[in-house]
Amino acid sequence: MNTDSEPLAGFAVGVTADRRHEELATLLERRGARVVHAPAIRLVPLSDDADLLHATGECVERPLDHVVVTTGIGFRAWLETADGWGLRDALIERLAQVDLLARGPKSRGAIRSAGLQEVWSPDSESCAEVLKHLLEKDLAGTRIAVQLYGEELPEFTGALRAAGAEVIEIPVYRWSRTEDSTPLRRLVGQAVAGTVDAITFTSSPAVAATLAVAAEDGLEEPLLDALRTNVVAACVGPVTAQRLIEKDVPTVLPERARIGALVRALVSDLPERRSRRLEVRGFSLELRGHAVVLDGQLKPIAPAPMAILRALARRPGHVVSRAELCGVLPSRLMVGGVPWSRDGRPQADEHAVEMAVARLRRGLGRSGIVETVVKRGYRLACDPRMLAEMSS
Repeated sequence: MNTDSEPLAGFAVGVTADRRHEELATLLERRGARVVHAPAIRLVPLSDDADLLHATGECVERPLDHVVVTTGIGFRAWLETADGWGLRDALIERLAQVDLLARGPKSRGAIRSAGLQEVWSPDSESCAEVLKHLLEKDLAGTRIAVQLYGEELPEFTGALRAAGAEVIEIPVYRWSRTEDSTPLRRLVGQAVAGTVDAITFTSSPAVAATLAVAAEDGLEEPLLDALRTNVVAACVGPVTAQRLIEKDVPTVLPERARIGALVRALVSDLPERRSRRLEVRGFSLELRGHAVVLDGQLKPIAPAPMAILRALARRPGHVVSRAELCGVLPSRLMVGGVPWSRDGRPQADEHAVEMAVARLRRGLGRSGIVETVVKRGYRLACDPRMLAEMSS
């Protein structure tokens, strides 16, 4: 196996996206990852366009000063819907007379494809910076249209109104939780149990839906603990990451808010955070998420044997007792189809440890890597040279 061509081999990555999830999954799988698809939200077209029609009429009938375009897909959908009402030309004419503010490159692209030109766009692709830019102006008596992107923006629109502006909200589309939350509940359980290595988020509503599902199962704090320690939270941009950052969760962010850039950021971060290399009995052993690479060969390992291996690898060459290993095994309690212990107390017995060690040895396919120390426990048989280097 070449980890240069498949840098995510041995890692499991959760994908919470609905729209464009196939593109994201394909990019991850090409780099060797095992993808767990668990959509958190779905894009819902407005069943009743009355609000959008009214807002469009407000824009067409009276002059505007500023229009904030937050997403490319939303801006295009607005123009397409207006076209169905026979209002596209009038809307385009109005938009050509105002200051168009684009949140990011996709918004800029949508504006320009309509034959229009934005006057300003932040490098950060952040709504907060767009708001700051507007608040630096005298907004008293101005009219500002804000295209929403799936949820209301009360802080954004509220600040504009407080500054004296009349704000027209453009509700082009909205996000809703998926009808079947079972895959997402399973992903939350896997994150808590440590059987996924990363979760990707491509929108702020997806983060909110994931945390809400976890809270319903009493797992919000365990999920947050997992995201703070063993599970990488990879977010497409700072807006998406904001809710996690507020909860002290470190996030991986790409330089640009693009799916390809998100995958590249994960490739750069995940192997460094979730892999470890050792020399054991002359073999090169690398722990990678849910698998090991043994002398260049990828070997998937089940959760219980992998938990044993990680515990032994933390103290290579030292004996780890059966009682201590009982505490690292996944419990028999099932949450979302995944074993997990609510109170953190070990529920395994020494027989379960023996069975997990036997499975680990079979999975590794090499004798002598995991040694039994009679009446004491087990140890990883590390190369003596490595142990000498560690002790020096």
